[in-house]
Amino acid sequence: MPPAPSWAGRHVLVTGAGGFIGSHLVDLLTELGAEVTAFVRYNSRNERGLLELRGLDRELRVKYGDITELDTVRSLVQEAEVVFHLAALVGIPYSYIHPSEVVDVNTIGTLNILIAAREHELEKVVLTSTSEVYGSARFTPMGEDHPRQPQSPYSASKIAADALATSFHRSFDLPVAIARPFNTYGPRQSDRAIIPTVISQALSGAEEIVLGNLAPRRDLTFVRDTVHGLVLAAEGDASIGEEINFGNGRSISIGELAEKIVGLVGRDIPVRQSDERVRPASSEVDELVADTSKARALLGWEPEVSLNDGLLQTIEWVRANPRLYDPAVYRI
Repeated sequence: MPPAPSWAGRHVLVTGAGGFIGSHLVDLLTELGAEVTAFVRYNSRNERGLLELRGLDRELRVKYGDITELDTVRSLVQEAEVVFHLAALVGIPYSYIHPSEVVDVNTIGTLNILIAAREHELEKVVLTSTSEVYGSARFTPMGEDHPRQPQSPYSASKIAADALATSFHRSFDLPVAIARPFNTYGPRQSDRAIIPTVISQALSGAEEIVLGNLAPRRDLTFVRDTVHGLVLAAEGDASIGEEINFGNGRSISIGELAEKIVGLVGRDIPVRQSDERVRPASSEVDELVADTSKARALLGWEPEVSLNDGLLQTIEWVRANPRLYDPAVYRI
C-alpha cells in the first residue's frame, strides 16, 4: 500500500461538522494539519453544535447554511480539495414523523454535494452512509453486497443518497467513496442514541433503565475508529467507486449492552422495555454485524478501541457533562 498523503495545508470541507461524528472528524483532520472548513446548519444564534465543545478554535473556519440549497453548496466547495459529507438528519423515529424533511436533507443534500463536486473537479468526495441501509441481517457478517432493505424513511433516504453517489462515479467519473459505519458511539453523542441514554439514566440515580426493544443486536464502533476510517477512505485511489463497511464484526443485544453499561457505572438496577420507545415491528432492524474485510484489504483499517474501553471513555464524558443530558426525556 502506498504511503498516505500528507494532510498538512490541504483544504478540506466537512459538512455536518456540528454533529457527533463530524465534530470528531474535524478534531482528527485538524490534528493532521488540514485547513478545515466546517459547515454547520444555519441558526440565528450562531451556535456551532458540538463544535462548541472544542472551545474557541481560531484556525477553524465555520460556515453556516442549508445543505439543501445548491448555490450555498457550490460556494462551499470552491476552495475545497476534499469533501467529507456527513450532513444528515439521523433520527429514525424522527423520520417516521418528518419523512419529507429527511429526504430533502439526506438525499437532495447529497445530490447537491455531488453536483458541486463535479463542477469544481474535487479530488475526492467521501460520503458517509449507514448500516441501516441493509435492514435486518439476511446473513452475517454483512458484506457490502448485502441486499438493501429500507425499513424506515431514514434508511430509504440514505439508500437513495448512496445510489446517487454511485451513479455520479459511473456516469461522470466523480472520485467518490462511500463509507458505511455501523453503530458509532463515544463522547459527545446525544442521548437520542442508545449508549448515552443508558449511561445518563444509570448516572442519574434512577431505579430502572427504560428503553425500547431490548432484543436487536448491534455492531458498535468507537468514534475515533470511525473517523480514522473516513480519513483513510479519502487517501489514495483504492476507495474510489467503493462502498466500504466500518465495524467490529461482533454484535451485542441492546439488553446485554444496557446490563454491561450499568455494571461499568457501578449500579445494579433492572432494565425495562417501554412500548413508547419501540419501533414499528416491520421497521425494526433485528441485527447488524459488519464484514470489514474490504476496509482491511483496501485501506488497512482495523478498529483499535475495545467495547469496554470505549464505554468507559463515554461514561466519563457523560459524567463530566451532565448538563448535556436529561434522562427523563425521550428524544427522537
